[in-house]
Amino acid sequence: MNIEQIYTGCLAQGAYYIESNGEVAIIDPLREVEPYLARVENDAAKIKYIFETHFHADFVSGHVTLSKKTGAPIVFGPRANPTFEAIIAEDGQEFPLGDLTIKALHTPGHTMESTTYLLRDEEGRDHAIFSGDTLFLGDVGRPDLAQKAADVTQEDLAGILFESLRSKIMPLNDAVIVYPAHGAGSACGKNMMKETVDTLGNQKKMNYALRSDMTKQEFIAEVTDGLLPPPKYFPLNVQMNREGYEDSTAVLERGTTALDPEAFERAANETGAIVLDVRHQNEFVNGHVPRSIFIGLNGDFAPWVGALIADTKQVLLLVTPNGKEAETITRLSRVGFDGTIGYLEGGFENWQKSGKEFDSMPSFSAAASMEKIESTKARVFDVRKESEYQAEHLVDVMHTPLSELNSFLSEFPKQGDFYVHCAGGYRSVIAGSILKSRGIHNLVNVEGGFGALKQAGAAVTNYVCPSNQ
Repeated sequence: MNIEQIYTGCLAQGAYYIESNGEVAIIDPLREVEPYLARVENDAAKIKYIFETHFHADFVSGHVTLSKKTGAPIVFGPRANPTFEAIIAEDGQEFPLGDLTIKALHTPGHTMESTTYLLRDEEGRDHAIFSGDTLFLGDVGRPDLAQKAADVTQEDLAGILFESLRSKIMPLNDAVIVYPAHGAGSACGKNMMKETVDTLGNQKKMNYALRSDMTKQEFIAEVTDGLLPPPKYFPLNVQMNREGYEDSTAVLERGTTALDPEAFERAANETGAIVLDVRHQNEFVNGHVPRSIFIGLNGDFAPWVGALIADTKQVLLLVTPNGKEAETITRLSRVGFDGTIGYLEGGFENWQKSGKEFDSMPSFSAAASMEKIESTKARVFDVRKESEYQAEHLVDVMHTPLSELNSFLSEFPKQGDFYVHCAGGYRSVIAGSILKSRGIHNLVNVEGGFGALKQAGAAVTNYVCPSNQ
């Protein structure tokens, strides 16, 4: 028996490769399937099943392409309704894999088709569960993504999830290994641990949602508390996972079209494409194509693209570091953005050499920013998440979370410089690029973000919860 977790940090996503006696099952594969094909060839094995725990919202799975290339059937749990051919497993249905058995446990709640796959070893003993978004380490899947499709409320789904956990998962042996679909950083949950593998017994101790003394109403209240709105691209990814999609190799071939500066500028003007600059933030602030949006590859690239660009049909033109074109297009396709039509040949340096107009973003150190803010009484805007802001923030700062930036455009001053910071300097440059693309240019980026400001002696305060008394 061989179990391998194939973890993709940029998506905080775990796919799984299970092999026994030359037979392989893949669970929740990434969209680019070549690594799985190479692996089975190296192992002299054959893919027998492709299991999907549910219709994923935060990434496009590789199930459709992998099935076409291998002939292996796609397996979903009960209540799934894909438009392509698939096995819709019954609750409790077993699938032999070499000397192993994989049993489908219908565990609705995150979505109605959500299914956990229980792996039994050569002796028939329960060995591991592949829990998808039903059970994370430290958390459970959010119940607000499928309520419209299921015609139920998020409270209804949370109640269904409570029953699934207690009837299907918690009765399993404490030694059973938990392999979830996501880890910390995913928008599919709230309180996930940084670890990506654990035992069920430890989760019963550590995970608030598995407390044995918890009532159903307490569970519903805790699971639904503090849920942020899901990214707007989520329903579009669900649709692609349910209905199918273009092979990622075709997306890559189309996107890796090299365009000289003249052709690049012409394509931007003629197609209405967004120019997406994925270089390091320090390079972007020093110079960039006017009205381009910065989302750097070195951060949570794909999730921020999905959250901020939102429309997966949007046409894109890329400015990348040299040699990073294919990686960028691949990572975009993982979240359903297949509209890349080319990249700037020779990068931004070639744009400058051609004599084209370019823009820059004022960016000061934390110490210099503090001095300017104090002397000019300039306003400061914090684009971190709500949880970060509540934990600690500058005195007299305006909170404008990056994910909701468009809702705050009227708050930014029309005259005089204002300052924008995040935690470390990545998200503030994203925010600045969006503001500049909206015609707001009087901003200054704070290098190093909140961490640098605090180290430089800026006055900070904790969030104070309003009292009801």
